Amino acid sequence: MADQTLPTNAWPANGVPADLIPPGRKRLGFALMAAATLGLLAVIALQILYKTEVTTLGFDTWRPIVYAYVLWGVALGVGQVLTRGEDGQRALFLLPALLFTIAMVVFPTLFGFYIALTDWNLSSFSGRKFNGLDNFWQMLADPYYRNALFNMVLYVLAVFVEYIIAFGLALLLNAQIRARKFFRVVFLMPLMLSPVAVSWMIGKSLMEYRFGPAATLARHLGWDNPAFFSNPITARISIMVLDAWTFIPFMMIMLLAGLQAMSREVLEAARVDGATTWQTFWQVTFPLMLPVSVTAVILRIIFKLKLADIIITVTSGGPGGATDSVSSFIYREYRDRSNVGYGTMLAMAYLVIIIVFVTWLLKFASRFVRNVN
Repeated sequence: MADQTLPTNAWPANGVPADLIPPGRKRLGFALMAAATLGLLAVIALQILYKTEVTTLGFDTWRPIVYAYVLWGVALGVGQVLTRGEDGQRALFLLPALLFTIAMVVFPTLFGFYIALTDWNLSSFSGRKFNGLDNFWQMLADPYYRNALFNMVLYVLAVFVEYIIAFGLALLLNAQIRARKFFRVVFLMPLMLSPVAVSWMIGKSLMEYRFGPAATLARHLGWDNPAFFSNPITARISIMVLDAWTFIPFMMIMLLAGLQAMSREVLEAARVDGATTWQTFWQVTFPLMLPVSVTAVILRIIFKLKLADIIITVTSGGPGGATDSVSSFIYREYRDRSNVGYGTMLAMAYLVIIIVFVTWLLKFASRFVRNVN
């Protein structure tokens, strides 16, 4: 059989395998990528120094950064082809996604950290001024921000109560009951509504302390002044109830899908062995549902960390910031005080907290499921 292997000089110019690329071509590719990267970093550093008034040399707008970024992307693509050959050509298909991610995620995040180090109030005529870590020290001494972080701990812990309720509803809807399909649609209705609509329909109307049906019922039961949002404790509980009513169906539908996918033979084997209903649930159903349960709880916690719309619509963080989440507090810092610099510092700090917490949560959940199974 004829040898079909091509000699080195027979490969196309841009189709050479990585191990056959001449050293000079590789050096040229690396030099091109290094020069473009250093040029981009130099332009960014120069612009930052200019905006922070460290130097008078710079650009009035950030447009040169965009041009430098485009040139860096082109140089990166050419350098990949020069240094990696065929592998570099395949990498070109991933390069647009990488550049888009950097442009839409990395750059805005870095710009957010820059804004966090400035004194920028939209109601001030002085404009944006670099103030270093002043916003950070102000954040550490801000009692309202600490209160918002404390509320987030309470709101996240409430997820486990929501999980118990959602699991109970999933078990009920998985049982052979009459009108099961009807109840499934009814229990899913809150999830179909916007949280803002829920806030007005229930928080502003049903729980209105003068004429609301919930307040009227509470008076008949002996509560003299059923103002659900006037006391810090009752206000927090009311916000938790509104949010839970909206998003419990989300966990319920995930758990119901897990229950329906469970093997019936395993449950029947447990009953044949003489296991009671509770033993079947605790020793068979619950362990088998653990991966689905952990996924539902983690997703719900992530949604809970973004809680803001219900609070903003119903209480605006009141009374006295007692119901504020971090997101609603940051929103009011922007909207009510027009404090862009300090509000961005709060947002960046919260972003770091979320990244650390979610990373730990995922590792803990993975280890927990592995140990149980």
